[in-house]
Amino acid sequence: MARIRGLLPPFDLVRPDGLEAALAILERHGSDAWVLAGGLDTFDSLVDRIVRPKVLVDLGGIADLKGIRETEDGLEIGAMTTLTDVARHPIVRRRFGILAKAASLVASPQIRNQGTIGGNVSQMARCWYYRSGWACYRAGGNVCYAETPVAVNREHAIFDTSRCVAVNPSDTAPALLALDARMVVRSSGGERIWPAEAFFIGPDLDIRRMTVLRPGDLLTAIRIPGTWSDQAFRFEKVRDRESWDFALVSLASMIKASNGTIDDLRLVANGVAARPKRLHEVERAVRGRARDEPTARLAGDLAVRGARPLRHNGYKVPLLRNLVVRALRETGLQQPS
Repeated sequence: MARIRGLLPPFDLVRPDGLEAALAILERHGSDAWVLAGGLDTFDSLVDRIVRPKVLVDLGGIADLKGIRETEDGLEIGAMTTLTDVARHPIVRRRFGILAKAASLVASPQIRNQGTIGGNVSQMARCWYYRSGWACYRAGGNVCYAETPVAVNREHAIFDTSRCVAVNPSDTAPALLALDARMVVRSSGGERIWPAEAFFIGPDLDIRRMTVLRPGDLLTAIRIPGTWSDQAFRFEKVRDRESWDFALVSLASMIKASNGTIDDLRLVANGVAARPKRLHEVERAVRGRARDEPTARLAGDLAVRGARPLRHNGYKVPLLRNLVVRALRETGLQQPS
């Protein structure tokens, strides 16, 4: 039985003025603490009673977590930088347009003005069974309601399922994987750097989490090397509505080509698995091949190999295939909106 609730659970709200103070609070309270960034996903989770922290740690007053800075070989983006700032920043737009494009497609202007890039990559699962309080595997129960014969599972996963079929909801995540981004995570024990692809985890590793972040951890920044700067890119997000909606399937693609040959590429899909899915097999198969129609169709077929659609999401298979084909045909210097 779903449990619909309309009131926030009680909690203490703290607003540290510096990073060290925030880390100390997170260490002291452990799993009883919850990090508040832009608050958009958090307040949904509080209303739905998915999370019931005793302490809510508001990061809005920490200036060191905001802003975009050039480094020797790329950029560093503070985790509390808004999606609007990422989408509009001139250096992001010029050198890493795929990220600017992805950020510009998140929900609506109002949400992008409030939401942060750190919050966007740290969202919880969007499955409505989980969000509505059903005792599924992810919530500590012993069944996945989205996999039952009468389930409504149109938006769920077609790859890499393990008890849970919820998908990763982040729009910026596939662009960050394509750019070989590094996620900077701080705790009282020091700093760790995670490749973006390893930062996101699936239910086979931990069904209660979507990222490597544990109690006491804080995503502080995202570092983007210059390896894929100024490269041809394409970012497509297919959704039911043009705004206020999550991706049914999205694809981030970047291609380095010369003399009609694919020298290197990145293909990362989202909306199809519990974590952004880099299409390694496709990349290996087409690297070094002519950039032509047979190669595009080969890539599309390989992209959906192993897909296991549910009752209502089989449309994601041809959708992903066609997005990959189109990426191989059309990836170019697409302009961020």
